[in-house]
Formats: sequence, C-alpha cells, structure tokens
Amino acid sequence: MYPDRVVSGMRPTGAMHLGHYHGALKNWVRLQSEHPCLFFVADWHALTTHYDDPSIIESSTWDMVIDWLAAGIDPSQATIFIQSKVPEHAELHLLLSMSTPLGWLERVPTYKDQQEKLADRDLATYGFLGYPLLQAADVLIYRASMVPVGEDQVPHVEMMREIARRFNHLYGREKDFEEKAREAVKKLGSKRAKLYNELRTEYQEQGKDDALEQAKALLDDAQNLSMSDRERLFGYLEGSRKLILVEPQALLTEASRLPGLDGQKMSKSYGNTIALRDDTETVTKKVRTMPTDPARVRRTDAGDPEKCPVWQFHMVYSDTPTKEWVVKGCKSAGIGCLECKQPVVDAILKEQEPMRERAQQYLDDPSLVRAIVADGCDQARKHAQETMRDVREEMGLSYN
Repeated sequence: MYPDRVVSGMRPTGAMHLGHYHGALKNWVRLQSEHPCLFFVADWHALTTHYDDPSIIESSTWDMVIDWLAAGIDPSQATIFIQSKVPEHAELHLLLSMSTPLGWLERVPTYKDQQEKLADRDLATYGFLGYPLLQAADVLIYRASMVPVGEDQVPHVEMMREIARRFNHLYGREKDFEEKAREAVKKLGSKRAKLYNELRTEYQEQGKDDALEQAKALLDDAQNLSMSDRERLFGYLEGSRKLILVEPQALLTEASRLPGLDGQKMSKSYGNTIALRDDTETVTKKVRTMPTDPARVRRTDAGDPEKCPVWQFHMVYSDTPTKEWVVKGCKSAGIGCLECKQPVVDAILKEQEPMRERAQQYLDDPSLVRAIVADGCDQARKHAQETMRDVREEMGLSYN
C-alpha cells in the first residue's frame, strides 16, 4: 500500500486575497503538519481558459508562491512545485486519455457552467474539455490518497477515482496473477496468511468494509514483503488486479465564510478583495469605505447587522463580546458605522502582520523562492517518475 499523501494545486491568478486564505490556504497550513503534502502551481490549467494571453502567468506564479509562504506553507513540511516543471503530468494525461470515455469529460458539472460564465472566451478547445483529465493526472501521478476540495469539486475527485479504477482494470492484469498472489500470501506466515484469507473472503463475499480495512492494516504491518508482492496482495483483496494507480478520497474543506467588501463572493473580478499583503493604509481605507446597512443614512438611524456586509466580517474575525457590542450598538444607533468597522480593521491587520513579515524576506531576495520551487520540483519529479515507470511497464511501453 502506498503512504497517505495530500495533493492540491491552484491556478496562478496573481496575489492571493483573504478569501483564498480562509477558503484554502489556512487548511493547507493545517494539513502540512498532519500528512505529507504536495502543493503545486497549476500553470498548464491557466492555459485552458487563458491560452490567448499567457503573459501574466509567470509573474502571477511567483506572486502566488510568495503568498503561500507568507500564509504559512512551510517548504520543510510540504513540497511546493510548478506543474509544467514536472512533464510526467503531461505524459500520464496523454496515456489516460487513450482509455477515458469522452462522455465522462462531457458530463463534468463545471464544464457547461464554465462555458456559460466565460461566454466571452472561445472554450471549444480540446484542452478545456480535457482539463478534468489533466486534474486527474495531477493527483494520480503522486498516488495521493486525499485531495482537499470544496463540495463543488467532489465530482472531479469521483471522476479521478473512476479513471484510476478503469486504468487498474485494463492494465493491472498480470500473467498468473492469482497464482503469484497465493504464493505471496504464504510469505505472510501461517497465522497472518490464515487471517488475510478470512478477511478477504469476508470482504468479497459479504462486503464488509471493516474486514477490508483490517486486511490492509495487516499488510501495512508485514515487513517481509517485496513491493510487487505487497501490490499483488492489495489488488487480490479487492478482486484480481494489481493496484497501479491509487483511488483518492475527497477531503472536504469548509467553504470560506469571508465575503467580499460588498457582500458578494470575494473575487478580483468584482474588485472587492483585500489582498494578503495589502498595507495598513490600504486595508484601513478598504474596510472604512465598505457599504453598510442602507437604512443607516444618518449616524442617529438604527440599523440591522444582518443587512450589513461588515457584520459578515465580524462573524469571521470578532469574539463574542465584540459581536454583542456590534448588535446592541447598531440596533440602538449607539455606535456609528466607522466605530463598528474598527475592530474588523484591527483583526485583519493582526492576521496579516506575520504574513507580511514572512513575505518580506522573499521580496528582498527572490532567489530564495526560486530555490524552494526548484527543490520542490525535484522532489515531485522523483515521485512522478516512479509512478510513470510502473505505468509504462504495465502498458507495455518500458522496452527493457
């Protein structure tokens, strides 16, 4: 069995904003201390919708990586790399495309949604149709067990699982597989072999998931198995195929509760963002000019926090006493809107302070960022090359 591994990527859109931080980056920072993590800049994915203007991709890539580091992604804990610097992604994408049914790509929910949202762009391209398959290659090439996603991305992970399952079914056929698997069972020793066979029977005949988990744990503890025998026995548990690609699980992440400055989703296209590295003056000005409850025309007018975008920021940043102070003061006109906004300004600046400090060393010496990414690309390629060696061999492309 392959070790647990988390893989996630982002398209290079330039400087990150607080919506990115609360929606994804904060979660990445937590995950890196719990599992081996690989985080990548999805620059090829940026080309699926912006193929006609790639000029901003390079600068956006470096801006985004600095923001990741500023947010707390630690290169000593996580691998940071650029997708196009690991060409094995493209090779696996190509090989998977040979066996992926066209209908699978056309039914991805975001396919038609994106075409409607980006109606001003010509997205009738092979690259745009195939981007979910490239996404699958991005994850499957690292045999990742977990992919952190929001609910809207769960169908993409399910498709990755189907692609891995189909690939294993087509190419995990090994001559005399069952005979070799039975020989491998004997290497477990009589007690463990007996338990393995009992658990395998329980899972295959009665569908007991706990039996499957127990059998997998038994194999994880078996120290005397070669990698080939280990793969055979994992495959033998669930059927009669070798496991070449791992089926990843969706690791559901909580959606960001932080809206934009106008109450809509925080997005650069709406011009309603606070960037991770905005300076004190900019943050203060942006929050102080936020729209409030339309009913509060004058300072003496009472308002309703539920109708005010600033309240959504209090929900994210303020403690209970502050929120109670806001509700009471707003509804009684006891506080003005600028007074209400000040705790939000203070909380955002406090959150940003360590980010700006971490970012500064990379802004002062960009070679540090280049070195981190170069090292990450090397590490990622080693994992990717290992997978591709197995994929080529099973597809008859190793030419030994």
